[in-house]
Amino acid sequence: MTIKMIAVDMDGTFLDDQKEYNRERFEKLFHQIKEKDIKFVVASGNQYDQLKSFFPELHTEMPFVSENGANIIVEGNDYYNAQLPIEKVMKVLTGLEALEPTVTVVCGKKSAYVSHEMPEEVFNSVQFYYPSNKKLDRLEEIAAEEDEIFKFALTFPNTGIEAKLAALTDILAGEMIPVSSGHGDIDLIIPGVHKAFGLAKLGDKWGINPAEIAAFGDSGNDIEMLKYAGESFAVDNAQEKVKQASNEIIGSNNQESVLDKIELLLKS
Repeated sequence: MTIKMIAVDMDGTFLDDQKEYNRERFEKLFHQIKEKDIKFVVASGNQYDQLKSFFPELHTEMPFVSENGANIIVEGNDYYNAQLPIEKVMKVLTGLEALEPTVTVVCGKKSAYVSHEMPEEVFNSVQFYYPSNKKLDRLEEIAAEEDEIFKFALTFPNTGIEAKLAALTDILAGEMIPVSSGHGDIDLIIPGVHKAFGLAKLGDKWGINPAEIAAFGDSGNDIEMLKYAGESFAVDNAQEKVKQASNEIIGSNNQESVLDKIELLLKS
């Protein structure tokens, strides 16, 4: 089957551990991708404003499945975003109090929201992933913001994550779904709104079926996407459950393995 869409996760997959990639090599590959009329999709849990910064010259030529599928931007234009009713947002905030995450980010279309009590060094880290942000005296003040909320991003100590996922599943009782995004980070997503959902939306737009999609990932929030795509690749540094969900394991994110595989796909 001919590949018509290539979807890549960013952190731990497309990006190396220094949050970089071989820009010169990718630009050459991207031109080949465009010539073959293949869609190159950035599929990440991160904020769109952060993701597009990695492609300053090319982002208006790309679709982005950002915020784990909750915010889809196509060539610089809004295409779709999910929305969580504000009463559910408040209910989730109340439920999170018992688990005491070290970081809580409430993610919306216009901005991400954090508590003004967040330590400056922690805020600096959050700002990297969510450059469009706003500090609130209390996160419950989100109810007064004119925004569309669609995701929560949490950080816990990077131990016992499976237990935290299980506890969140119990507390949230199906209102939101917890998924691991690596290194102690957990995203809470609207049920059914994940990266595979985003790829399906784009597939419907362009007449591309799952068998014509190649996807790359490393963390729990990539599993639906990898299962959905006809060709799926886990990097060698991926979580074990992600490897099990993929068709093939390639080299690590520090070895340009995704670019290597894309190059091979373009030749096939």
